[in-house]
Amino acid sequence: MGTIQFPKDFLWGTATAAYQIEGAYNEDGRGLSIWDTFSKTPGKVLFGHTGDVACDSYHRIDDDVRLLKELGARVYRFSIAWPRIIPQGTGAVNEAGLAYYEELVDKLLANGIEPFVTLYHWDLPQTLQDQGGWENRSTIDAFVNYSEVVFNRLNGKVKKWLTLNEPWCISILSNYIGAHAPGKQDMQAALDVAHHILVAHGKTVKRFRELGIEGEIGYAPNTEWREPYSSNEDDIRTALLRNASFNQWFLSPVLKGEYPQEVVEWYASKGFNVKIEAGDMEIINQPIDFLGINYYTGSLVRYAPGNDIYDSQEISSGYEKTDFDWNIYAEGFYRVLTWITSEYGALPIYITENGACYEADKVDGKVRDNNRIQFLHKHVLALHRALESGVNLKGYMVWSLMDNFEWAFGYSKPFGLVHIDFDTLERTPKSSYYWYKNVIASGWLEV
Repeated sequence: MGTIQFPKDFLWGTATAAYQIEGAYNEDGRGLSIWDTFSKTPGKVLFGHTGDVACDSYHRIDDDVRLLKELGARVYRFSIAWPRIIPQGTGAVNEAGLAYYEELVDKLLANGIEPFVTLYHWDLPQTLQDQGGWENRSTIDAFVNYSEVVFNRLNGKVKKWLTLNEPWCISILSNYIGAHAPGKQDMQAALDVAHHILVAHGKTVKRFRELGIEGEIGYAPNTEWREPYSSNEDDIRTALLRNASFNQWFLSPVLKGEYPQEVVEWYASKGFNVKIEAGDMEIINQPIDFLGINYYTGSLVRYAPGNDIYDSQEISSGYEKTDFDWNIYAEGFYRVLTWITSEYGALPIYITENGACYEADKVDGKVRDNNRIQFLHKHVLALHRALESGVNLKGYMVWSLMDNFEWAFGYSKPFGLVHIDFDTLERTPKSSYYWYKNVIASGWLEV
């Protein structure tokens, strides 16, 4: 057995999202979001679960900060719920919402934990959705104005900002596949949303600079990695298309000021187009300070005409799987990170999400989730390989601090280092929590 060592200033931490943990959906002036509506629509969320209570983190700041402190977390990524700050999306600002997040930030700082704030993790105010949501370009300026309110309130306390979390999910998953709110199934709408949220990102970065806000700003696209099933030219081309449509489509506009041409042409061949207005690409291409990267899985793909919009088929046999039925593909983590550096340069990167769903019951007061430990071990090792290969990695955040509302799967898919009893809301650290605590404390991993 040997060991691998991470830099002493490497930021270890965890991540959560507002709708998944906060609860208190109708308290202290919070408006409704598209997830309040979607989760209450019959058949949209497993078992009819909603985020009305979730982990009740809105009322349990001290409990959750204590868990972070005992873990040794140096950074905590959380998101701000737009409808807590501006309940109708535009107009009046809700002081109680700002006060809640400022209290959380203050308590994190008092315990030596750096706040890492995501401005948008999918909870669009329902009022704006009623007006067309992200398909309506007016939502772009509404988001910039909301962001400015938060910037001004937390300036000097928060030094790490993310505009958007997982633009692929906001657009394709939510508006073409329809699995997430608002649940549309319209590819042109999904492409419109994808473009508009990137414009919103760029305008928000520009406003951040104009306001002279302290700290750094980036965004957090989710990434996956597709390998060709064979050396057949059709399979190779299909894997390149799938990677480009998932990864480059949301990275190249921000980092290069352009969409990948092969994907533009592919969508056009299917009858879909990106509606770019004058100046959009320059706005999207605002320089950012760092990149957040979320990574969970990958697969083999082969050419399969007519199977999906990309004429592709995923081949997943042979991979171990998590309890979410996602392939465990740590090699893809390494490949994504080294590809990003090769394609876009050595931009500072924080891993803003990486983790796994495993079900583990509480027995004799303990939750033993050894499968999660094995998953994290493999991915932290891949992370170190990337670091040694020249990737400018600055930190790593496990998804998630605690079991929570897992979107369309309700409370059935636990990703947490901390077990939540959703009847009593009792928090119980799992075996993986203590494993990760040791990694953070030592900065090294046995291999």
